Amino acid sequence: MSESYENLENVVGAQLARNPRPSPEDIRILVGSFRTIPGFQVSDEEAEKLAREFEVRHGVTMTIGAVLKQPDYTPWLADAKVDIDPYYWQRYAKLLGQQKFSGHVIATLDDVTDRILGLMENPKKGGSWDRRGMVVGHVQSGKTANYIGLMGKAADAGYRVIIVIAGIHNRLRNQTQERVDKGFVGRDSARLLSNKDDRYIGVGNFDMTRRPVTFTNSLRDFTKSTATALGVPLQTLNEPAVFVIKKNSSTLKNLLQWLSEHSRQAGAETIEAPMLLIDDEADNASINIRHGKQEVSAINSQIRSLLKLFQRSCYVGYTATPFANIFIDPDTDDEMLGADLFPRDFIISLDPPSNYFGPSKVFLDNSEAVVRYIDDNEDALPIKHSKEFEVTSLPQSLLHALRSYILARAIRLARGEENFHSSMLVNASRFTNVQRQLRNELHSRLEFIQSSVRVNGALPAEQALADPEIAALHASWRSEYESAEFDWGVILPLLHVAAAPMSVYEINSRAPGGLDYAGHSATGLSAIAVGGFSLSRGLTLEGLMDTYFLRSSIMYDTLMQMGRWFGYRPKYEDLCRVWMPEEAEGWYAHIAESIEMLREELRTMEAAKATPEEFGLKVRAHPDTLIVTARNKMGSGGKDVVSIGIQNSFIETATLSRQAPVLAANRKAAQALARSLADLGYPASSASQVPGGYLLHKVPVAPVTEFLMGFTNHPGSPLTEPEPVAKYIEDRNDSELAYWDVLLASRQESSGGRSDTSLGRTIHCQQRSAGTRSDSATLRVTNKQRVASRGIEKTGLTAEQIQRAEQDYLERNSSRFANGEKVNFPDLIYRYVRQRPLLIVHLLDMLPEGTIPDGDPVVAWSISFPRTAIPEKRVEYVVNTRWLRENEAVDFDEDEMGGDRD
Repeated sequence: MSESYENLENVVGAQLARNPRPSPEDIRILVGSFRTIPGFQVSDEEAEKLAREFEVRHGVTMTIGAVLKQPDYTPWLADAKVDIDPYYWQRYAKLLGQQKFSGHVIATLDDVTDRILGLMENPKKGGSWDRRGMVVGHVQSGKTANYIGLMGKAADAGYRVIIVIAGIHNRLRNQTQERVDKGFVGRDSARLLSNKDDRYIGVGNFDMTRRPVTFTNSLRDFTKSTATALGVPLQTLNEPAVFVIKKNSSTLKNLLQWLSEHSRQAGAETIEAPMLLIDDEADNASINIRHGKQEVSAINSQIRSLLKLFQRSCYVGYTATPFANIFIDPDTDDEMLGADLFPRDFIISLDPPSNYFGPSKVFLDNSEAVVRYIDDNEDALPIKHSKEFEVTSLPQSLLHALRSYILARAIRLARGEENFHSSMLVNASRFTNVQRQLRNELHSRLEFIQSSVRVNGALPAEQALADPEIAALHASWRSEYESAEFDWGVILPLLHVAAAPMSVYEINSRAPGGLDYAGHSATGLSAIAVGGFSLSRGLTLEGLMDTYFLRSSIMYDTLMQMGRWFGYRPKYEDLCRVWMPEEAEGWYAHIAESIEMLREELRTMEAAKATPEEFGLKVRAHPDTLIVTARNKMGSGGKDVVSIGIQNSFIETATLSRQAPVLAANRKAAQALARSLADLGYPASSASQVPGGYLLHKVPVAPVTEFLMGFTNHPGSPLTEPEPVAKYIEDRNDSELAYWDVLLASRQESSGGRSDTSLGRTIHCQQRSAGTRSDSATLRVTNKQRVASRGIEKTGLTAEQIQRAEQDYLERNSSRFANGEKVNFPDLIYRYVRQRPLLIVHLLDMLPEGTIPDGDPVVAWSISFPRTAIPEKRVEYVVNTRWLRENEAVDFDEDEMGGDRD
């Protein structure tokens, strides 16, 4: 684009940032008003293009999330604003406008950060006080932008010491420092204590009349010598002091020692300056990491000691994983509520802007458009491999992903985008030695492609296709992007321009260098990043378009944090692709649903004026804590008992025994259920035909309980253990769970396939594939570990109930669906209006043929439990940690296990 176009974009963008909801007419009037000025003159076509871009940008909306707080909280911020000069916040808001944030999003961020600040304490309040809070965001959704805004408002209000505890790797800490420099400090901290003059960056380009003191820089973490050399005592600060430190025991120890030695008033035990501590990724290391209890206690106790060192302090933890160990690690509820870093004073849930490319959009709304399955890796790069594994070739799926990345970049060039960052992520091994080999193999393959498109990319299309590399690129284009707006004749000559700047980088603690996006701000960096854990938590990959993810962890926080593909993809969301095993997609979809459910609970609990402690207990009682808790106790071996509740949940037997006697016994259990229901006046022949099968309405609970107790569960399906499920039902079988809807799942008659009459009615068996990780003793139902079809939880509801559930969901997620996109309603919303539990009995025709020796249908079951209106009684489950080990519940990286030399 021309310089005039960029000038016009910047000046109009700054003006529109002050308008939360400009109309299309407002945008065009503003563009037209500047076009007559020299330096801003553009063609009519360019002016219209810019106006359309601003329409998209300012169509982005954002809503304020749920808030839980203690009932004795006393508001203070509204009255205090009379004396607050919003210097730091206004600089930051201006920077956000320059960075193309919509006015609506900036206005909402203003409201959200006010809300968080207001739940902290007034820094002008005397005496001793401390506050504990948590902000629950989304992976790559703008948590850093949120807490930098909070830092500015806290500084405006009077907080004089601000400590940000960033990730556990130097790269992430350095990246965080750079963002704090731009958004809050205004100076390049790399020049700290150097002979070079200050270089103003970010907010510093607007106003530097006030100058925060920074005790760390973008090159090095905190050191006592550097802090002492600055010679700035905290007790005499007029402007805030900022520390951005790594979450590391040695760093915390040094900071504690220096603060004790240099910053306390003579004879005082504490520092008087009011302090805000922001704990980024609060679920990681602050309470519990996987190395063992001793190291956990060290970091946890150091953070607590840091807080106690200040007479007035506020702790705000930020996390994207609501299953954070802060709620789950303690052995008892009392311990959890008494934990020092528990957010006892407030919990705030952040809603992302409508253009957030997050778990729900990727895995629930339209996964077919984004996700591609890896099913060809076992020979070249098996999921399970040792650190001595030799990489001699690359899976074809990885080569396809590489070509798709090149093609996506070419399409962006065809769209008129220039000088943009673009990235591809390859996270396929936890071992640095294997990562290095992958990097080398990818580098060699990329060089082949670069050579081909350089030599033959300018040839006529037919001649160019004689080159094998270009022919392979053409095949990838046809499978991924043929429906995009450009034909092959447009893309072919751009392949050289797209591929030439690309480089492959190894990103781990043992590899030199890193991804220098800042150093390529003028031209854009094109990077293929190969790594493991270092690529997971917090590190931002600018312009990420393609991800190749080949990992096996089933841990929620690990999986979600590895999801670097989440974030914002303006103008190229349609080009993004994620390659992963089908089983991994199943886990991500499950986690996305579980997190949606907990966010729904937050909204419900806010309306009921619940407290943070009550939400902590809710998370701790969530069925998925079976997995998370077991991971925390992995070192204990044997079995652990976990007390959970299963109201408002969906459980099913996705892992089954493959042994013939068990399969036969489960068929008999289903037949006994059908006979018992018939004896009570509910024969299968009288069931109503509904989408998905045949439904019996409002049947008594006794046959259901008998069926569950007669069903032989597989130990690999801990949540469907009959005893705790039956106990939960029995506790309520005289009230909420006294009557059930029972669905005999069946395909449409015209769909063909196996049929069965053993339940008293012709059932057309559902066809399901055996998961690739099935073995001689275990049958896993599909790679996604799913039995029931999507939408099944509508069954038994009236049209009015379905409409109410869907309308409520749309209202609660208005910003997410603001652009009129298709809505795939998650099943969990129907549990909120369900009045009776739903049992689904499945007769499965397992594929391929011969999966089950006798060929008879395989019985499985699902239950949708409604919400409870009476106090929930939890039931005890036994967690078999051996099973979790066998399923690779823990997926440590070498970096994480001590290989990190940062």
